[in-house]
Amino acid sequence: MKLFDLTGRVAVVTGASSGLGRDAAMAYAQAGADVALLARRIDRLEEVKRGIEKIGRKALAVACDVTDEESVKNACNIVLEHFGKVDILLNNAGIAIRGSVEELSVEDWDKVMNTNVRSIFLMTKYLIPQMRERKYGKIVNIASVNAIVADKVPILARHSYNASKAAVRGLTMGLAASYAIDGITVNSVGPGLFESEMTSGTLFANEAFMHMYNNMNPTGRPGERGELNGTILFLSSDASSYVNSQHVIVDGGISIV
Repeated sequence: MKLFDLTGRVAVVTGASSGLGRDAAMAYAQAGADVALLARRIDRLEEVKRGIEKIGRKALAVACDVTDEESVKNACNIVLEHFGKVDILLNNAGIAIRGSVEELSVEDWDKVMNTNVRSIFLMTKYLIPQMRERKYGKIVNIASVNAIVADKVPILARHSYNASKAAVRGLTMGLAASYAIDGITVNSVGPGLFESEMTSGTLFANEAFMHMYNNMNPTGRPGERGELNGTILFLSSDASSYVNSQHVIVDGGISIV
């Protein structure tokens, strides 16, 4: 079990104020890591921070707009000054806006691409230099099963989301190829449908869609809270020391049917 032990590690989680990001931050702490929490809503981050401190780990809440270079640069400097290093970067921040290319505004397209792709570019840009210097780093990018599959039903089209998550996969491969020699592994995770702040009022609220999804998924259900944590911890720990540039899909098997 020492392979999964994160004692002494420092993890940075973007989009840590709610949902899968919050759960991953807590899982890092439970595995022994200290955690830097980044998101725009500082009040929500403070709640997560208190939860981490209750289990005996250190936490830092930093307000950050991950689409803005100066905000990211400032947040990364604060984290490095506070902890002295970053071992793990979980690029989790993301959004989805429904619509086909005919329906989407240019503003909505840019918003999705900036949040889902530009944020990873910026966070990695400002944290990877110290990983290279220390010859150690674990970068985990949250992509989606929708990086490799799409929705045929027109009303469910999310073309900007498909494009952005495929781009996350491509960026992951490029980073993995360039930085493995520096002791840094870069992998992506492709979640299927999980209930979150982003999906609870949309997909989960659509009874017809949920019926269709559950019938199609071999497990007969969406993902449940916490079921993504094991994959994230594996890719963030020394248990995955020779795993690089992989896209691990966590979707109950829906992508195979």
